[in-house]
Amino acid sequence: MAFELPPLPYAYDALAPYMSAETLEFHHDKHHNAYVVNGNNLLKGTGLEDKSLEEVVKAAYKDEKLTGLFNNAAQHWNHIEFWQWMKPTGGGAMPGELEKRIVSDFGSVDKFKEDFVNAGVTQFGSGWCWLAVGADGKLKVTKTPNGVNPVALGETALLGCDVWEHSYYIDYRNRRPDYVKAFVDSMVNWERVAELLAKAS
Repeated sequence: MAFELPPLPYAYDALAPYMSAETLEFHHDKHHNAYVVNGNNLLKGTGLEDKSLEEVVKAAYKDEKLTGLFNNAAQHWNHIEFWQWMKPTGGGAMPGELEKRIVSDFGSVDKFKEDFVNAGVTQFGSGWCWLAVGADGKLKVTKTPNGVNPVALGETALLGCDVWEHSYYIDYRNRRPDYVKAFVDSMVNWERVAELLAKAS
């Protein structure tokens, strides 16, 4: 199935002042689009052309000959979700069931946020930090290099923050901690996270 660039679910300036229109335009129109274009080129002749994006990510991750395809397909998946994990006037209170699970598995919402920000800050170089459902069914915070995601690892992603420099450098320069904190406090679409948790339960 050919990869397609989805439109942003909001205007370029909708996440300001936490993420600028300039960042969103470059990130979506240039970086995400490049993963789509390169991914489609690398998909040809692999025998995976009719598979879903998730199936391509899993198959390519296991085959070292398909590393280039994996990098682009995984980043395409990551970004499709990333745009939906944010919303104008995001952050704030979590839906009840999500908050209960967060408190149950992390001890408190503040502890979860602290762990999430720490994962994003300590991911060396490019990568992502995640809230995922682990193999044991418990919520966990993790981090991955480059485009690696929970899908490739057989887990369910509930929330991910892109800590590649192109996601924050225009707005925050080298202040990655400020960016990840702004993401989790003021940009996250918690309703989307709750919806994914309900599906995974």
